[in-house]
Amino acid sequence: MVFHCRCFSIDEDDEIEYNTRTQTNSTSTQTFHTAPSDLNPPGPNFNVKTSQVSNSPDKPSDLRVFTVSELKSATKNFSRSSKIGEGGFGSVFKGVVKSLDYPFHEIQVAVKYADGLLQGHKEWLTEINILGVVKHPNLVKLVGYCAEEDELGTKLFLVYEYMPNRSVRDHLSSRSNAPLSWATRLKVAQDAARGLAYLHEDMNFQVILRDFKSSNILLDDQWNAKLSDFGVARVGPAEGLTHISTNFAGTREYAAPEYLAVGHLTSKSDVWSYGVFLYELITGRRPLERRRPQEEQKLLEWVLPHLNRKKFKLIVDPELKVDRYLLDSAKSLSDIANFCLLKDPKSRPKMSEVLEMVSKLIVVPSQATTHAPPRVPKELKKISLDPTQGKQTHDDTQQKRETGSINKETACVPRTRPSKLLRSCFK
Repeated sequence: MVFHCRCFSIDEDDEIEYNTRTQTNSTSTQTFHTAPSDLNPPGPNFNVKTSQVSNSPDKPSDLRVFTVSELKSATKNFSRSSKIGEGGFGSVFKGVVKSLDYPFHEIQVAVKYADGLLQGHKEWLTEINILGVVKHPNLVKLVGYCAEEDELGTKLFLVYEYMPNRSVRDHLSSRSNAPLSWATRLKVAQDAARGLAYLHEDMNFQVILRDFKSSNILLDDQWNAKLSDFGVARVGPAEGLTHISTNFAGTREYAAPEYLAVGHLTSKSDVWSYGVFLYELITGRRPLERRRPQEEQKLLEWVLPHLNRKKFKLIVDPELKVDRYLLDSAKSLSDIANFCLLKDPKSRPKMSEVLEMVSKLIVVPSQATTHAPPRVPKELKKISLDPTQGKQTHDDTQQKRETGSINKETACVPRTRPSKLLRSCFK
């Protein structure tokens, strides 16, 4: 079932045809159905006003409607000193607004200004339609929005809760003065997995983020990680359909191979992106760094020869103090990353399974001081890494292991040396 949340009325005369299709399961022929635009209204009216907000039950009633005047006052007239970010959507400014619940209190917010292009307008609507409905501790809270017209056109803004510790990418940069500790990185991995699991599995409709990356994972004052930037997100395929076929949107360095090659989008595309992110946490490097030597520019290609235990230390972020506990923990996290990076999307785990595995790596500080090596989650020992075995079930693998008909060295995550099966994950 496709979930529709229309927050703004759209004129039928402005309808735009999208090149978006959803494929059904078929053993003989492939049947395609034109898919609705899901969270993006099919014909964004560029002159939409806040007065056109629908009164339907789907309307997010707890979102505040701001005026441009209020946002100018909040951000010191969008001064350069208030600017805290820049992206494809537009500029982001730090501001302060009055609390509606407590009139004498002020709330710090981040105000995102959408550019006047059609894509910016579509992303603005999508953010409202998603974050106005879904609520979770690991998703950035949308406080409100603004849409006003003047002689220069329509001005579009989104107002979020302010995240003082910026993005995870900021703290993984070599120029960062506050690199994340290993315990914090594991907590970030857990928080991000929890947010994705909620979007994929915990609602009566599925949301595919489509642009999961370290710069879109923000940190609050308690260093809790929250997913942000839902501008290109999509509702998952309807019941009985295998995937959505759509034009590419997102960041190529994080994109799953099937999504890049043929535009097949599923929740497993986010799982692949999460696997790339785990290697960012381990290495402190971005997925693509062109300033490095040729053999080190692409993160997944660089880590591949170092996945055996003897060389693994060479890829761990030098900003971390490496001991036995951290090395074993990082190696286990890379095993989970490899599981997410399987070439066959059907063989990749669900995010709820990933969350369970990552959570098992998190130990309390008193346990960490004993340097007891964290165990590789049992789930990884039951799943084949062979992309050709995507339909093999946990029970089938366990039964073959018990009968001795399965090669134990290739039936689980490699522990001592990268195998040919593992190499296939990165092709």
